[in-house]
Amino acid sequence: MGKTLNCISPIDGSVYASRETLDLDAARAEVVAVRTAQKAWAARPLQERIDLVMAGVAAIGEMNDEIVPELAHMMGRPVRFGGEFGGFNERASHMAQIAAESLADIEVGEDATFKRYIKRIPHGVVFVVAPWNYPYMTAINTVAPALIAGNSVVLKHATQTLLVGERMAKAFHAAGVPEDVFKNVFLDHDTTSALIAEKAFDFVNFTGSVGGGQAMERAAAGTFTGVGTELGGKDPGYVMEDADVDAAVDTLIDGAMFNSGQCCCGIERIYVHESLYDSFLEKALAVVNGYKLGNPLDAETTIGPMANVRFAQEVRDQIAEAVEQGAVAHIATTEADDGGAYLTPQILTNVTHEMRVMRDESFGPVVGIMKVSSDEEAIKLMNDSEFGLTASIWTKDLERAQAMGDQIETGTVFMNRADYLDPGLCWTGCKNTGRGGGLSMIGYHNLTRPKSYHLKKVTG
Repeated sequence: MGKTLNCISPIDGSVYASRETLDLDAARAEVVAVRTAQKAWAARPLQERIDLVMAGVAAIGEMNDEIVPELAHMMGRPVRFGGEFGGFNERASHMAQIAAESLADIEVGEDATFKRYIKRIPHGVVFVVAPWNYPYMTAINTVAPALIAGNSVVLKHATQTLLVGERMAKAFHAAGVPEDVFKNVFLDHDTTSALIAEKAFDFVNFTGSVGGGQAMERAAAGTFTGVGTELGGKDPGYVMEDADVDAAVDTLIDGAMFNSGQCCCGIERIYVHESLYDSFLEKALAVVNGYKLGNPLDAETTIGPMANVRFAQEVRDQIAEAVEQGAVAHIATTEADDGGAYLTPQILTNVTHEMRVMRDESFGPVVGIMKVSSDEEAIKLMNDSEFGLTASIWTKDLERAQAMGDQIETGTVFMNRADYLDPGLCWTGCKNTGRGGGLSMIGYHNLTRPKSYHLKKVTG
């Protein structure tokens, strides 16, 4: 007998959707079916797999008018922002475009005696555990290239966005991807761990918390199953003295507050050169004071509730602790702030790295701003973190940004932008942000294994 998963809407605390989990035996049977279907799927021509995956992507686009309010109900993103299909389609399209080159044989050499080359072989069954904050875009990062590469895929989505996996599976199946090649499942943590420990999967891709990633690695210990993880973040921005301060404010504050701060690569701490500090802070406060906190179904709302009361409470706790330690909170509590999921966005100054709000992942609409006097000071502060996903540098000097980027412990270095995933680049992190890499050609390499062919033509 399975357990019940309930999606609690942050709009009003009601149960928006419920689904029953599979018990272990039923889950095993599903995975066996997926494994059985994989060989025939991998045998199909690459272009056929690409066409079917992209037809599934297009089918999601046709559902967008239903998806946008559904996302607002499930995780609180305002409907005015239109959902995720733009990024969803961009990422899948890029991976489709580079598939032939990325998966092509690597020719090592051929002469009259030998032919040598390396093939990219699909792992088999890829298990994707996707998060709720960008539920479509984070899932497609792995689902599209995994299927295109010839793997079959089992998708387990977060309870907070319970209906996303169902929608994706429905769209892809309607487009012609076989049901046993792409399977959406509802599993509890114990069943998930048991399946991984039994080597049910050939590769596991997990996006979520550090604790969740550790649980995945513990379950896989000794199985030699590959585990790719994208975990926590505490991404910094640094505004140099030659930066375009207006552009920096607009991008960094949006990067800190969009989606109620619930972004993997959201900006969680900002360091500003002392010569621009006062101007930056004044402009940042004006931006945040212009937000409208409210019901995400209201077209006028620019910042909705956090996805869960528990998440909002963690942010409130970090802010309260920081203020108690001497930080200054600049944004007055708004009328819509209900002490629950609806949380006033906040800017803090007079912060230090002794405060949790500058060390622990906040994953909410709060950012601390610190004054710095040099690049060396900024680099030291940016690297003073257990995480390393992205870092955003603001300057007119490309060479200076590149040189600084070489010294920052991060997965991606941005110059004059932030909070964006370019599918042509590898999405990766270091330290407690995890290991592995998605998208780009490297994404395909992580979803396949190399197989070498050393063929001797003549034996005489």
